[in-house]
Amino acid sequence: MPADLAAVLKGAVAEARAAIVEFSGEDTVGEYLGAGFEDPTSATHRFLAELPGYRGWQWAVVVAACPGAASATISEVVLVPGPTALLAPQWVPWDQRVRAGDLGPGDLLSPPADDPRLVPGYMDSGDPEMDEVAAEIGLGRRQVLSLWGRADAAQRWHDGEHGPGSAMARATRRTCRDCGFYVPLGGSLGVMFGVCANEFASDGHVVDAEYGCGAHSDTPAPAGTGSPLYDPFDDGVLDMVEQNTDS
Repeated sequence: MPADLAAVLKGAVAEARAAIVEFSGEDTVGEYLGAGFEDPTSATHRFLAELPGYRGWQWAVVVAACPGAASATISEVVLVPGPTALLAPQWVPWDQRVRAGDLGPGDLLSPPADDPRLVPGYMDSGDPEMDEVAAEIGLGRRQVLSLWGRADAAQRWHDGEHGPGSAMARATRRTCRDCGFYVPLGGSLGVMFGVCANEFASDGHVVDAEYGCGAHSDTPAPAGTGSPLYDPFDDGVLDMVEQNTDS
């Protein structure tokens, strides 16, 4: 960049400040922070912003000039965050913000497009007898779990609070697999998972076959429960003895 052009661009401090004053007012521009070149024909002058709610922000004024020009022209006036500016958190799309447990009564949550957990299910063939049989064996759904969806659910359940690695399972040697309250799931997931039917344990939850708790159906009753058995004491049967006070 020619030295005379650089001097014109960096010397346009007063013009840059005047552009901010015209745009936002005298009281909104603070001390001059310096300038930097954007390309061979433009530079950006920065000033501290004095705006309520914009602490740490800066005014950036872009000036431009062509070789041989005697002065620079104002190209742009913008407000930009400085290194200490308070900024809003980075935007996260809603479908990435949703977490398990967020769904409430009346809420609607559709699966994302091309959800890898789902694959097309059985569609009506038009044959009433065939469609009736398909409905009986659970094929009358537009979408069903894919292989990936089943594997993802299995891993999540296995690693969750009703899996073999949980504190409850590690505290006992008995497992759900041989518990009378264990109801295996149908299909391939039934090899590893079932539903607990014990109202005092994990009632209604999917549990890993290797999970366990203290309410297993084979848990023996503790010995020596209750209070010791003694004959009742009748405080009405007392021997009255007259004490001689003469001595």
